[in-house]
Amino acid sequence: MAEILIEHVTKRFGNFEAVKDVSLTIEDQEFVVLLGPSGCGKTTLLRTIAGLGMADEGRISIGGRDITYLPARERKISMVFQNYAIFPHMKVYDNIAFGLKMNKIERLEMEKRVQEAAELLHIEDMLDRYPGAMSGGQRQRVAVARAIAMKSEVLLMDEPLSNLDALLRLEMRAELKRLLREIKATTIYVTHDQIEALSMGDRIAVIKDGEVHQCDYPNIVYDKPANHFVGSFIGNPPMNFIQGRVQASNGRVDVFVGDFRLVPQEEMQPILKDYHNQSVMLGIRAENMETLKEAAEDALEVEVLVVEPLGSQNLLTVQIGEDIVKVATHPNFHVEPGMHVWLRFPAKKIRWLDRESQLVLYP
Repeated sequence: MAEILIEHVTKRFGNFEAVKDVSLTIEDQEFVVLLGPSGCGKTTLLRTIAGLGMADEGRISIGGRDITYLPARERKISMVFQNYAIFPHMKVYDNIAFGLKMNKIERLEMEKRVQEAAELLHIEDMLDRYPGAMSGGQRQRVAVARAIAMKSEVLLMDEPLSNLDALLRLEMRAELKRLLREIKATTIYVTHDQIEALSMGDRIAVIKDGEVHQCDYPNIVYDKPANHFVGSFIGNPPMNFIQGRVQASNGRVDVFVGDFRLVPQEEMQPILKDYHNQSVMLGIRAENMETLKEAAEDALEVEVLVVEPLGSQNLLTVQIGEDIVKVATHPNFHVEPGMHVWLRFPAKKIRWLDRESQLVLYP
């Protein structure tokens, strides 16, 4: 069993807290992605788990074994770095076998593991090459093969695909997901790419300023963000946020965007009633609005500012009050800048936010 338990971990550099009181549980054989912008503390947290930096506060355990203050070599962890970190003067075979040699693994067992790892990464015919004769994607495969050859129960990956071009990243994403399902290692994967996180992880921990803002399944993080930051960071385009004002009368709550009236779902009525005469934010994804070319009573009229044809969809930019809003339409929905369209907001797709705390309000 390789369950990872992170309890109230804090990591400081001088007076700066890079990781602030983080608690996470990663189940045995689970694939958890640490996602956040540059400088948010995700790599620092990963390195703290790896033993490349010690926690200033808190506790880390793997499979019930406290590793908080153990040196890296005693943690039984494999790690893949962003910059490959393979030796240019060694052939691929020796790069993959390096950790096994350091751990004095018997020769026949070492050969078996190197061959198995190379086959999993589809580089078995490159074992006699030097890294200089390989592409970036192939070098990254060598780095991953070296990590999995160790057969550690825990695999840590620090933005392993960030140096690859877009098409190669797409290919490697699928291969890594297949590979990790086969080797069944508990995996923590760091990235700033939310598409990578959504497509690969069993769960996503969204981090900002050293704190975990939400940790949940990808579909939950996407559809039901915990706060404004998660909604604005996840998704391409990110979630739209629009200002509204709550009016409660005769036992019913309405929210007005300008003069346009929205009726929240029944389960949200008692929550929003407490915001009578106050401003709230409504969050909605670009693909969740219905776009019409003709006026309708339950639709808001807007002017199209920009049209971006993206092949599978058209992305419209419109303005609602002071807010710029992105709307996804079918590629056959033809409009031009300056034209007017009408938007419907399905009540079940709207997420309501407290303006001060920026937390999403849920029943």
